[in-house]
Amino acid sequence: MQAHDLSAGGDVQAHDLSAGGDVLARVHEAARAAVRIHGLPDAEVTLVNVSENATYRVDDPATGARSILRVHRLGYHATPAILSELAWLEALREEAGIRTPRVLPAPDGSRVLTVPGPQPRDCVMFEFLPGTEPPQDRLVPGFERLGAITARMHRHARSWPRPTGFTRFHWDYDAALGARSRWGRWQDGVGMDPQARAVLERLDGELRARLRRFGRGAGRYGLIHADLRLANLLVVGDGPPSVIDFDDCGFGWYLYDLAAALSFIEHHPQVPEMVDSWVRGYRTVLDLPAEDEAEIWTFIMFRRLLLVAWIGTHTGVDIAAELGAGYTEGTCELAERFLSGGGGGGRRRPPLPATSL
Repeated sequence: MQAHDLSAGGDVQAHDLSAGGDVLARVHEAARAAVRIHGLPDAEVTLVNVSENATYRVDDPATGARSILRVHRLGYHATPAILSELAWLEALREEAGIRTPRVLPAPDGSRVLTVPGPQPRDCVMFEFLPGTEPPQDRLVPGFERLGAITARMHRHARSWPRPTGFTRFHWDYDAALGARSRWGRWQDGVGMDPQARAVLERLDGELRARLRRFGRGAGRYGLIHADLRLANLLVVGDGPPSVIDFDDCGFGWYLYDLAAALSFIEHHPQVPEMVDSWVRGYRTVLDLPAEDEAEIWTFIMFRRLLLVAWIGTHTGVDIAAELGAGYTEGTCELAERFLSGGGGGGRRRPPLPATSL
């Protein structure tokens, strides 16, 4: 089916959950209204985190059941795009054996529930999956399992007959770093002084040229999760992780899924080993040509520069506030190292010391 990008030609929407004031109190009221509509009038609703959306834990005292409620930010996804996300998430679980959370429909059968009000908000209820974020001391072996799971997701996406009306946005250069970038301009990132801007302008130009040469062939570009960072993986023991939060899934380069998995830890001294491990796991399921493998650091830096923009427009998100200007400074150091290799970097490009952001 033809994929549509609802954001094409539209204005970049501000992240309303970072607006301050009483916005989170109003979102909490929307969450309480959603659980009432779901038939849980006495459920306890607890904010878990704010990122692109607001996520709540829902505990029902009547049954002891626990679930997860996602309250969407305004202006990011239209309802058809959310339904498209849920369609792929469910197909991956049913057809590819990927552990993803089940969608818990409202009593009327709606998988996306729109809470009425002056600013109606879409909400989705998911089952609660056990597990914790992968531990920092097990990242190298964990990345081999992640590589295999990512390849299974890509393999499914390539052959999946997407339902009529399927619509998700793209994560190409224009959407990520261009003039109408989805998460804002990296030039407006926190701590962006003239020196930092000059370094990152060089990086931007190099990435644009390399991505243009790499191209968007069918073996390199397609439907991806686009946010496989550690916070979106749940592990129990040494088993394969469950994959959650498909809110950013869309069309992009397959190698972007590896880059997203390294979000906020690109400086970690074991990144080269993590990359090797991921590639090894990926190749147990799908081929990864050597010429693609050689561009891995292009995508790591592409994601890193995109996150500089994200931090600048998501000031209400805890990790964005925590990283702040230090992340921009660390990005400049990584950029200098990447560019000193003639722009190639390569997957063996050494990361910064672990003390640097």
